[in-house]
Amino acid sequence: MKTFVYIDHFKGEIQPASWEALGLAKSLGSASAIVFGSGVDAVVKAAFEFGAEEVLVADDAALADYRAEVYASTLSALASSLNPNLILFPTTARTRELAAMSAVDLETGVLTDISDLDSSLVATRPIYEGKLLEKTACAGKIVLATIRARAFPKPAQNPGAAGSITKVEVKADALSEVKGYAAAESAVNLGDASVIVSGGRGVSNNPALGLDELATAQKGFELIGELASLLGGAVGASRAAVDGGYITYAHQVGQTGKVVSPDLYIACGISGAIQHYVGMRNAKLVVAINKDADAPIFKQARYGALGDLFAIVPALTAALKKKLGK
Repeated sequence: MKTFVYIDHFKGEIQPASWEALGLAKSLGSASAIVFGSGVDAVVKAAFEFGAEEVLVADDAALADYRAEVYASTLSALASSLNPNLILFPTTARTRELAAMSAVDLETGVLTDISDLDSSLVATRPIYEGKLLEKTACAGKIVLATIRARAFPKPAQNPGAAGSITKVEVKADALSEVKGYAAAESAVNLGDASVIVSGGRGVSNNPALGLDELATAQKGFELIGELASLLGGAVGASRAAVDGGYITYAHQVGQTGKVVSPDLYIACGISGAIQHYVGMRNAKLVVAINKDADAPIFKQARYGALGDLFAIVPALTAALKKKLGK
């Protein structure tokens, strides 16, 4: 099977799920990476190191900034000339747009947010907030698919690996131009995190501190942040914590927030309502810290600690520092 993998990056900063898509491609047959941008030698080098046999490169000043028209036109022309069976994308805001626009040009469809794909190109994807899985296929000659982050294993990096480079013609006509960039409210990337430590309404409940609700919650999230940093993870939150103003929406996990798939999910002061469970049900290991013995989170967790997070989280952090030699 001839598979192309689009390597999504912003100014050379590569989305990790690009490598997961490359690993999936290699399991199906040959894997060629697609790299668009300006001054992308480092991205090309990384693509070879993560398993690409060939890299199709469009390196041009017209691609210095992501513009949907230019990228989609270039990708569509490339696919039309080389006729791959499949084009895989990591799921990001850019690739959702790019895959959709390219599919229109190629008169095909897009399989979105897939968590499995077999050799006949029948994909599995979650629906209804992950309550069900559906099998879906595309009748188009070239199949486009976006993969769910952390649903597929990341291939091992092989430093110094090399392969063939094919130059790609750039279709530079566009109606838009990029005037500048502004930083988002948070750089947190829960979707790619292997460890997430989340806080809920319980972070605001510790009368012994003698602080008001918001100040107590801020102290609670400081403890959670320290634990997350120690484990190389990210800080998450329940909707109750976000609605309470304890932390920004970018950290929210759940039905109305992010759907995550970490190796380890530590829920601190989170009751475990179904709306939150929908967002973290794919975690490989769940640890719950809560002083309510009847909290639903304990039914969802493999390990549970019954008690005050303000006592347990610092003790856990200290024990891990000792264990990890930090």
